[in-house]
Amino acid sequence: MTLSVFKSASLISVILLATTACVQSSSADETSTQLNQNHQSMQTSKAVSSTVDKRLRQVLTQAGIKTQITSIVPSNLPNMYQVNLAGQPPLHITEDGRYVIQGELKKNPSKRVVTKTPVRSTSAQVGKPVSAAVKSAMLANMSALKNMSAKTPFFYTAVPGVIWGATLEGVPFLLSDDAQYITDGEISVIENGQFIGLDESFETRKNQSVFATLDESQLITYPATSPQRAVIYVADDVNCPYCRRFHQQIPVLNAKGVTVNVIGYPIYEQSPEQMRGIWCQDDENSRRQAFDKAMLQGEMTPASASCKVDHVTPNREKAAGLAVIATPAIYREDGVLYQASFESPEFLEFLGIE
Repeated sequence: MTLSVFKSASLISVILLATTACVQSSSADETSTQLNQNHQSMQTSKAVSSTVDKRLRQVLTQAGIKTQITSIVPSNLPNMYQVNLAGQPPLHITEDGRYVIQGELKKNPSKRVVTKTPVRSTSAQVGKPVSAAVKSAMLANMSALKNMSAKTPFFYTAVPGVIWGATLEGVPFLLSDDAQYITDGEISVIENGQFIGLDESFETRKNQSVFATLDESQLITYPATSPQRAVIYVADDVNCPYCRRFHQQIPVLNAKGVTVNVIGYPIYEQSPEQMRGIWCQDDENSRRQAFDKAMLQGEMTPASASCKVDHVTPNREKAAGLAVIATPAIYREDGVLYQASFESPEFLEFLGIE
C-alpha cells in the first residue's frame, strides 16, 4: 500500500525533554549524553551469571547478530538483560531469549513520586490497557515529560514490567513500569533461532483492546450488503488521497460481505474542523452521506451553528493506541493491520474472501 502520510519523530523531541520549542539542539545533546553516561555507569556495577551470559550470546549469534557483543548486564528494563554491541545501540533481551528490544534507554528526568514497584502483568494481560492504579503511578512519575496525560494510552507487553505507550499523535515508545526508563525501540521476537519480526501477538491484542474502547455511535459504518463475511476498521482522513481511493472500493467490499467501520482520524491541518462538520450531522445516514460527499466529490459539509461539540476527537484519541503511521490504516476485526495495496488481490485474501 502506498503511504500518503508518514510520521517520524525523535523520542527526545516528542516526549523526553520538557523544554520550550526554542531550546538549542546542543543543550539537548549534552543532556542526552549525560543521561547515557549515567546509565552506563550504573550498568557497569552489575553482573550477570556466566550461564546466562553464554546462553544469550548463543541465542543472538544463532539469530544472526554478527556485531561483537562487548558485554551483557542487567537492563534497567524489568526482566531483561542489556546486550552491549560494538558501535551500535544495545539490545535488551529476556532471559529466555525470546523478546528483544533494540535502542538506547533514556533516564526519565522527572522526580520519582511513587517508589513502590507495581504489580507485574500476567500473560493474560498482554495487549490490555494497564490498570488505573499502574497508570496513575506512572503518570505521577512523569511530571517532567511532555505530551503525557491521562489520555495517553499504555498497554501491558509480553515482558512483565515493560509497558508500551504512544503519544496522542500515535508515536510509540516503551518504558519500565516505574516510568524511570524509556526508549523508542519496539519488541521483536526470536523463534526457532531466528528473528521473526515484531511481536504480532501483542500488536493484534492491543488493537483489539483499542477497538473495544471506541464509541461505536461515532463510527461511520458501511454495512455489508450481502451475508457478512468480514469486518474491518479504517482510520480515515477526508483530505487523504489514498483514503478517497479506498472509499471508492467500499460498495464493492460491502457487496462481498465486508462491513467497513470508519474511524475519523484527521491528520491534515484543515481536517479536524472539516470532519467535525461531517460528524455534526443529525443522524447516521446524514453523516454517512456527508462523508461520501467529502470522499467522492471533495465537498465538505460545514457544521451547523447549533453544533458546538466535537464528535471526532474522542475516538481519535482512543485510536492513538493503534499508532497509525499513515492513512488509510486498515485493520481486520481481529486487530491485524493490512500492509499492502488495498487495490491488489491480496486484500481480499487478507479478509478471507475469495
